[in-house]
Amino acid sequence: MHQFLALTAPTPYLFFTGKGGVGKTSLACATAVALADRGLRVLIVSTDPASNLDEMLETTLSDRPTPVPNVTGLSAMNIDPEAAAEAYRSRVLEQLGPEITTDERSTVREQLSGACTTEIAAFDEFVGLLDGDMTGFDHIIFDTAPTGHTLRLLSLPKAWSGFLEDNDRGASCLGPHSGLKMQEDRFRKALQALGDSKQTTIILVTRADRGAVREAARTSGELDGLNLSNQLLVVNGRFHAADPTDVVAVALERDQDEALAAMPASLTKLPRDEIPLLGFDIVGVTALRALLLPSNQPSIVSTESSTEPVDLPGLDRLVDDIAQGKRGLIMVMGKGGVGKTTLAAAIAVGLAKRGHAVHLSTTDPAAHVSFVVDGVMPGLTVDRIDPRVETERYVAKIMSSRGRDLDAQGKALLLEDLASPCTEEVAVFHAFSHVVAEARSAFVVLDTAPTGHTLLLLDATGAYHRQMTSQLVPSGPGRIVTPLMRLQDPTHTKVILVTLPETTPVSEAASLQDDLRRAGVEPYGWVINKSLTVAGTRDPLLRLRLAAERTQIARVQNGLARRAFIVGWRSKPPVGVEELRALS
Repeated sequence: MHQFLALTAPTPYLFFTGKGGVGKTSLACATAVALADRGLRVLIVSTDPASNLDEMLETTLSDRPTPVPNVTGLSAMNIDPEAAAEAYRSRVLEQLGPEITTDERSTVREQLSGACTTEIAAFDEFVGLLDGDMTGFDHIIFDTAPTGHTLRLLSLPKAWSGFLEDNDRGASCLGPHSGLKMQEDRFRKALQALGDSKQTTIILVTRADRGAVREAARTSGELDGLNLSNQLLVVNGRFHAADPTDVVAVALERDQDEALAAMPASLTKLPRDEIPLLGFDIVGVTALRALLLPSNQPSIVSTESSTEPVDLPGLDRLVDDIAQGKRGLIMVMGKGGVGKTTLAAAIAVGLAKRGHAVHLSTTDPAAHVSFVVDGVMPGLTVDRIDPRVETERYVAKIMSSRGRDLDAQGKALLLEDLASPCTEEVAVFHAFSHVVAEARSAFVVLDTAPTGHTLLLLDATGAYHRQMTSQLVPSGPGRIVTPLMRLQDPTHTKVILVTLPETTPVSEAASLQDDLRRAGVEPYGWVINKSLTVAGTRDPLLRLRLAAERTQIARVQNGLARRAFIVGWRSKPPVGVEELRALS
């Protein structure tokens, strides 16, 4: 029997990464369970702000290792960004010494209140794991965040090591960075561990889908650039049709074959595994054991199926509803891999088809919205908030304003401060604020980043809101409208949550909805995407998945969503203006 390559000669550190929704968490957890079942001591860690390890392992986790029930030797933990940020703030403030004034201490705490600090503090925890903070484990498995966030996280050791070597002023956008300066040795060791093929393996997870394969190739190249070259490729959810007369099944297999045939050489050279599509949801230890051990699968497969139609409106009805508003911001959000980009593009094209001026943009570092639209249409403008471009623009703006009257040494010091990786977060937020304001006079459809990055972006919006109102409230209410106020205004903003009819994507969308509500933002509606129930199929394996799919559709329709819409799985991916017009 074929053995999963990552289990053949596992290194101490295993990283699972790839485009959102490809099954990283499932495979990471299944690998952790398999290693623990060998009698090894294993720790699985999520570095994703939107982690769903708790649900996958069916146990409540924290920022400390928690034993997983029914798996001897396995512990799990989430790196909690907020808890890590508070611990980092406390550590920095303690190092300031008794001579610092109350005002100076308050200034430092304010400097440490943004989303930038949250990310670097979480990274500080990550470095500790690579530096031996968690001794006593044979293997540490990292279930990493969706691709854009993962690459940013993995690039931080180099970025921050370089920044600290050149910065001797003791201050940055993180406030006094003595807490970081004292840990340069840890950063250096982390770099060495990441680049050592005897210590670290990167498992690139993809599906047999053109977008996911393209993203895996991009990720592989960028990892090579970070000297992380010990990579394995896993194609998850591989499907082979059992009924040659079933149109849906045959089309699904054909699409997968074509996507893999077009795989770039940078991926074909890697060792490769294929994991078959299964007829059940991968949630819980029993399912995780079955994922990599076929002999376990029949005992947990349901044989239920139904032919009852699903009574939910389609995407065209949603676009009709939105179009009645004449203008506004439409934010399409959800877990990576659920089809946000396609649906955002379809909504934008649908609004343009109805005669409205529409601006389609994205804040996702790994977005491919232009590939999906793949054409021009009257009234439709397509672009993206490019982190690199926005950072360059932001740095130029700061240098021309704050740096205009500085001498050469002062300009050098300002440029040095702007070399911080956190500058990118600020620059992207400024661009996002402009997009939010633009929706006062036209439709703006925003294809947002995967859930974790979206929450960080909204946190930046909230921090800006608190800063501006605290500064300007004394001058009287109503003098300022912040981006968060616009997001909270249902006449200005409609948030559309996208999910798949599967347990984990629905749970993550529900969690995102809770977070949005805590920020005072009420989602307008949900879209259940890629439904096999709507598409219709006779294939035995696909029909096994229908019972679980119907359970999740009912969960959304009857409890989670104020308004629910559904889009069926399509044999041909909707790419191009005409395909998107037909969808909307």
